[in-house]
Amino acid sequence: MAKIIIDGEGAIMGRLASYVAKQALSGNEIVILNSEKVLVSGNKADIIAKYKQLRTLGSTAQKGPFYHRKSYMILKRSIRGMLPSHREGIGRTAFKNIKCYDNFPEEFKKEKIIKVKTENPKKFMNLKELMERI
Repeated sequence: MAKIIIDGEGAIMGRLASYVAKQALSGNEIVILNSEKVLVSGNKADIIAKYKQLRTLGSTAQKGPFYHRKSYMILKRSIRGMLPSHREGIGRTAFKNIKCYDNFPEEFKKEKIIKVKTENPKKFMNLKELMERI
């Protein structure tokens, strides 16, 4: 069980989520830093409209679905969607091994950090900007 620390700055959310889910299922402990700088690809107006609609769905029903306004929770929920049943079995243990942070905590300054290199899409926005607009 290895500990993998990933800097999420400039990474595309879906690709990062699928990589993290695969690593967590193999038994690794994952820490994602700078989750507010993770990119969501697509048209800005479409992204904002989608997340506003998802927030209103969760506010009317008592049992959910709930969508948070914190960028690290949005990232963690997208990772959760790529795991098998997060409530039991291997999916639950994998989900417990994933930690997300909005900033860069001091305890990880001396650790070896993986920088994700991806080409920026033509249309994108980061999670911090999305959370400010919702």
